[in-house]
Amino acid sequence: MKNGVKMIDIANKLGVSVVTISNALAGRDGVSEQMRKKITETAEEMGYKPSNTKSGRKKSALPKLGKNVGILTSERFVGNRGTFYWELTALISNKLSAMNVMTVYECITAESEKNAILPTMITERRVDGIIVIGQVERKYIERISKIDLPLVFVDFYDNRFDVDSVNSDSYHGGYILTDYLVEMGHRKIGFFGTFNMTSSINDRFLGYVKCLMENELEYRREWTLDDRDHRGILYEKIDFPDDLPTAFVCNSDETAFRVISALKSKGVRVPEDISVVGYDNYTVSSICIPTITTVEVDLDKMATVSVDMMVRKLADPQYREGRRIITGKLIIKNSVLDIRGSYKE
Repeated sequence: MKNGVKMIDIANKLGVSVVTISNALAGRDGVSEQMRKKITETAEEMGYKPSNTKSGRKKSALPKLGKNVGILTSERFVGNRGTFYWELTALISNKLSAMNVMTVYECITAESEKNAILPTMITERRVDGIIVIGQVERKYIERISKIDLPLVFVDFYDNRFDVDSVNSDSYHGGYILTDYLVEMGHRKIGFFGTFNMTSSINDRFLGYVKCLMENELEYRREWTLDDRDHRGILYEKIDFPDDLPTAFVCNSDETAFRVISALKSKGVRVPEDISVVGYDNYTVSSICIPTITTVEVDLDKMATVSVDMMVRKLADPQYREGRRIITGKLIIKNSVLDIRGSYKE
């Protein structure tokens, strides 16, 4: 900081993230030359002078926050082979580290979540802010939201609590997946996901239903199938109705992978007999045979926005952002069959 000017002041003036300001002033990648020039000129005008140049610098011009941030994830989202949330956690942790903010990670056990037992890093005030990645039970949300620390939820929200959050656009994602199936000629479309388990699954389900309604297609409750139990643990065995739809929208790539495997074990071919789509564009969608058509979540942008939100809250405890929505995009692979012209009522 020079003459009382902070990076957050430059970010507020230009309407960009603190991460972008930091990367530009430190000479790191990820910023266009035009934006880098604009940021540098604005920093000079405001009186902020980087203490180094591109040549001979000893350390980056990062904000010296000297803060610790705790990252929490429920154990049900932690798998042996790695998960979507592992990658998101790593991205957030790395970006915070680049801002000179140390992260402390802890997995919330089922018992702690059920009984709303907070980790000692919070109760003993060892951290200056908390990021919760992935849905936790309402009782736990109620407890943690009462702690007087900057708090950000990532990939979930709860309308009963006024907590800043960063979410993928699950509602739109569920819609565009279903709409793609409709475009490919499908009229009998089911949904795989325990829709009241998380806000993300619920929004994807509602997007699916909206698309059915707009296309005047029948919603059949027997084609909405649970994929996990009340604890959020995915079922090992998947049961299907006798009368199958021609396509399933799955709330995640992991669920789509399991559905495809279960269908194959019944002698049902994907996509020849039934089409399946997923959500996340995570690793499993590319290793599955066939590869899974899905919605790609912009993990890097989610991480960047989450970090920027937390940094702003650390600098100003009164700062409020509200709910930020990150748009995804449809990724077409090999798990959908085009049946236009062959569908019969």
